[in-house]
Amino acid sequence: MISSTTAKATSLSKECEMEKEDKGKDKEEEKLCKRCKQTYTSSSNAASACRFHPSFFVCRHHDDQKRYYELGPNDPPYAAKFYDCCGAEHPEASGCTTSFHVSYDD
Repeated sequence: MISSTTAKATSLSKECEMEKEDKGKDKEEEKLCKRCKQTYTSSSNAASACRFHPSFFVCRHHDDQKRYYELGPNDPPYAAKFYDCCGAEHPEASGCTTSFHVSYDD
């Protein structure tokens, strides 16, 4: 009688483990993109899924007439803050480039 009960318990335990494994297969692992800080799964990652700025948010003179901004000898001591890649002046500005997400594990 004890061996029958033990066999049933072992069988139930194996069934529970198999169900957990099956559930894990259905749910994809969510990753955090290091460029846009959004979570994503491998199946949702597409060529335009990630929107980010490829350059830094900088603080220097912002001359609208130049593509690249540099402080000149007669420039005021203060500087503007903007993204070096596109000139967007707000730190939370939507990214100017799209690509695939890249996780911290990649």
